[in-house]
Formats: sequence, C-alpha cells, structure tokens
Amino acid sequence: MKNSILGILFLIAALPITAQQNTNNNEFLLNYFEETTVNLQDEISGLSEEQMHFKPSENEWSISQCIEHIILTEKMLFEMAKSELKKAENPELKGEVKFKDEDLIKGIKDRSKKAQATDELTGDGQYNNPETAMAAFNEQRQIILDFIEKTPVETFRNHISDSPFGAVDAYQSMLFIAGHTGRHTLQIEEIKSSEDFPE
Repeated sequence: MKNSILGILFLIAALPITAQQNTNNNEFLLNYFEETTVNLQDEISGLSEEQMHFKPSENEWSISQCIEHIILTEKMLFEMAKSELKKAENPELKGEVKFKDEDLIKGIKDRSKKAQATDELTGDGQYNNPETAMAAFNEQRQIILDFIEKTPVETFRNHISDSPFGAVDAYQSMLFIAGHTGRHTLQIEEIKSSEDFPE
C-alpha cells in the first residue's frame, strides 16, 4: 500500500537541500492545506460528467480517479502520521532531520518524476461531478485541519521517524499530505490540457 508513496519519497531525496523557510508554525501548515484545497477546487469547478471521466489514454487516470486517489491517500497518510504522533516524543533526534520543508514541497510537486499507485489507492472514478468530489474531499480534509489546529507545532517537530531519505518529523509528514494533493492537482491540469479533452 505504501509503495507509491515511498516512490515519491525516493524522488524527493534526489533534490538539493536549500535554505529553510519560516515554516515552523501551524499557520504555514494550515495555509498550505488551504492553498491546495483552493487550487483543486479551481481546477475542477464547472467540469461536466464527461470531462470528469475523460482519460487521455487507456492507461492514464481520469480527473474523477485523481480526486478519488487524493482522498484515499490523504486518509492513509493521515492515519500513518497519527500513529507516529502516538509514540513518545524523541526530540533528541532532531539533528538527524536534514531535509528541508520547502524541498519536500518542491519534490512532491515534481511531475517529471512518476510513481505508481497501488490498487487500493487507485480510484475507480466514482465522482460524476465536482460538487460531489469536493464534498468528499472537504469532509476528509476537515478532520485533518481540526487535528492540526489542536496540535502544538512543537509536538509535530518533536516526533521524528524514519523515511527512505532519512529522518523526518511529523510536521513534514503533514506537509506531505497537502503536497500530495498539489501533485495530483497538477496532474488534473495535464488532463485538461490534453488535445482530446471534451469541451
């Protein structure tokens, strides 16, 4: 189930490390979630059922499938993050976190690097219109936002776990959730720019 996520993480690991932005607060995290929500809403607003189910090719996803994948994956990633946060804090490992927040965001959104989703995270195209899709998305998102709002940033930063590219903290795990949505919003843009995309 985690193979597709791990694939993206390996791709991120290849990026150069840059200077740290001022991301050490929950306001930045909440704003990033809001930004990715608005961008997704803007991309799918007004789409017809035909457009929602259009596939550029037999082996590519429709917009409906992209949104379903986003929702399924956000739920999985959030459960993984909560599981880590239930463990004892280990701030003594902060020095092992070498990867910067902005590199994580940049790496997730790099659509030049592809990752294959597993069957359980591949949508079957259940959403016929943007309204239904966004209602399901927002329902899942609100649970995450409520969790962020009641969790101190220090709690996120004091929980360090392993990843394919080294140690990360729980704040970065939350950034990954929003960034994953940003990644597939770009995929939706690509679908809409396909030559045969219905008008």
